[in-house]
Amino acid sequence: MYAVGLAAALPAVARPLVDTDGLTLAEPLTTRTDLPAFPTSSVDGWAVRGTGPWRVVGRVLAGNTPTPLAEDGTTVEIATGAMVPEGTTAVLRIEESTVKGGLVSGTPRPAPEWRQPGEEAYADEELLPVGTPIDPAVIGLAASCGHDTLRVRRAPRAALLVFGDELLTAGPPGAGRVRDALGPAVPAWLRRYGCHVRPSDVVGPVADTLPAHVAAVRAALTNADLVCTTGGTMHGPVDHLHPTLEALGADYVVNTVAVRPGFPMLLARLADHDGRVRFVAGLPGNPQSAIVALVSLVAPLLAGLQGRAMPVLPQATLAEAVPGRGDHTHLALVRLDRAAGTAYPVRHVGSAMLRGLAGADGFAVIRPGTNGAQGDRVPIVPLPLLSGERAS
Repeated sequence: MYAVGLAAALPAVARPLVDTDGLTLAEPLTTRTDLPAFPTSSVDGWAVRGTGPWRVVGRVLAGNTPTPLAEDGTTVEIATGAMVPEGTTAVLRIEESTVKGGLVSGTPRPAPEWRQPGEEAYADEELLPVGTPIDPAVIGLAASCGHDTLRVRRAPRAALLVFGDELLTAGPPGAGRVRDALGPAVPAWLRRYGCHVRPSDVVGPVADTLPAHVAAVRAALTNADLVCTTGGTMHGPVDHLHPTLEALGADYVVNTVAVRPGFPMLLARLADHDGRVRFVAGLPGNPQSAIVALVSLVAPLLAGLQGRAMPVLPQATLAEAVPGRGDHTHLALVRLDRAAGTAYPVRHVGSAMLRGLAGADGFAVIRPGTNGAQGDRVPIVPLPLLSGERAS
């Protein structure tokens, strides 16, 4: 999925720094000058020349360009962050100095008390590579380098179509109808993967007819790079997604996956005559299965579209046994003890259940034909973090 997304990576655009949070670098972040750009005092004190005592000839505050210290035995008072005057041989800390009769005395420390130009980075040095996700720390670094804008990948635009006449959009379930849990939840998951999803991009329930499905998907594709659908991925009497994709001329990238839960997931691709590529991700109707499709199918696609590197899956030690699912990969919901590096299976994990998901940190990967024994080290597919949160 990642390679498919990367082949259709979204265009690079220039954005002001304040509008780049959550986007992805489309070119390396480099420095426009040395960092720092000039010698900078790291303490409040006295910039001195030669040996003391020193005669006070001025003051240097941050934001000013000082005149050089031209004579031995002279000093200027200097503030933290101020530019060190040319000719300075040492900086004497204010708390380690005495002033009497207009003369400053004291013994400077042997190590320089200022930051040298280029100490953090040299001009044009690459600090972060293409594909780096932008967070507040990256924005601050870019500002310190002198950037006002960054070249970034445009955020993927996503839409969600909810299929199923049996779904309620308000109130408790009953009388044969169930509450739609994916319509409110999937857009939030997509946003955590870097997508732009507006409230108007969520449509449904869409009527269980082929014309309604075709019209809904066609309309969603007008503005979206990715259209996710819920339900209808099988071949039952009211499962219309496959004939819809055929009617729209879509090509399958993936059509079912040997994974439990979530195997009837799919991904299709549509290409316009102008070369624009869009995708339809068919998520199973059962809620936990749909989330499995998001983390295993949609997430790699979105990483590619944004030009981001695919992260290496972390590993954890199973605190309890987890059964396999025959010749299918089992993605088992787990709660992580990150300090201990262990994974605990959670309860209430049926494909139609969300209770277990609400208390989980990710999915343990139990490979086909195996069982996860207590003490086994297994890969973990993490659930996306809250905006701005970093993995521990």
